[in-house]
Amino acid sequence: MPARVAVMTTTPGQAPAVTMAPTGQRPAIDLSSVTKSFGKVHAVRGIDLQVQPGEVVAFLGPNGAGKTTTIDMLLGLSKPDSGTVEVFGMHPRQAVARGLVAAVMQTGGLLKDLSVRETVQLTASLFVQTRSPQECLERAGIADIADRKVSKCSGGQQQRLRFAMALVSDPALIVLDEPTTGMDVTGRRDFWNAIHRDAERGRTVLFATHYLEEADMYADRIVLLRQGQIVADGTGPQIKAMTSGRTVRATLPGADEHALAALAGVDSIEVRGDSVMLHSRDSDAVARFLLTQTPARDIEIEARGLEDAFIALTSDDSDNNGQGEQR
Repeated sequence: MPARVAVMTTTPGQAPAVTMAPTGQRPAIDLSSVTKSFGKVHAVRGIDLQVQPGEVVAFLGPNGAGKTTTIDMLLGLSKPDSGTVEVFGMHPRQAVARGLVAAVMQTGGLLKDLSVRETVQLTASLFVQTRSPQECLERAGIADIADRKVSKCSGGQQQRLRFAMALVSDPALIVLDEPTTGMDVTGRRDFWNAIHRDAERGRTVLFATHYLEEADMYADRIVLLRQGQIVADGTGPQIKAMTSGRTVRATLPGADEHALAALAGVDSIEVRGDSVMLHSRDSDAVARFLLTQTPARDIEIEARGLEDAFIALTSDDSDNNGQGEQR
């Protein structure tokens, strides 16, 4: 059941699951100078990260940035080469064994011949103290398909099932890897509303996603990785502010790309049909030129978004420094 890969090491008779964060208010996640290599590939290069109880943190980075490797170490699935990894002040596997940590992974781990209800009940049987399987189904929004075979569930419904399984031990920390893959827009919105209701009760959430708008809308904090290192850590607005300039959009039939690109402060230009979009460090000068020197209309100026910051801060312009791909 890889939806609870880390938690499946728990066997009946171990310490009961603990509701929400343990006392003492230690950081939920504490990584100090963590490194991890696979042969000549340096996947994680000295990460320092603290996440406090109740935070919802987005863990972002391009493929190969080291997200998966870091998550594996948080779940106790691998050990760092150097540095320390603690979850609520203890070794990750200890936290997992106490039911403090659960993971919702992208794929695998579901027994296709069981029903949705039977899958959650089976997960509950592995713990001494659990939340009601019915409550977990309801919180995950799949109580109405409880009797459906897993093999008959859509990809989005299977992701919700993994979330229900993760809730069984009432973990203090949930790690989500692309949790809304396969969900429609409504399903994604309902899922994140449920996540935030849990976070308000003190649950900590760390999630990796390729949907940048999810990170922007639902995370209290965004951590950006590049080549195994943290390159930015802050709120959505703080991350966006790290990218200078603004975007100017306009309708301009027959736009002269060379003339626009030559304007002072213009970093890039994109033309799609009659629409033109310019990234510039001097948006006022660009707008003034469009208004006075061209027949442009529908001119809009907006701050750069998270996608712009993501590209600017994580783009690999050094070909990994010859170190090869990372996980």
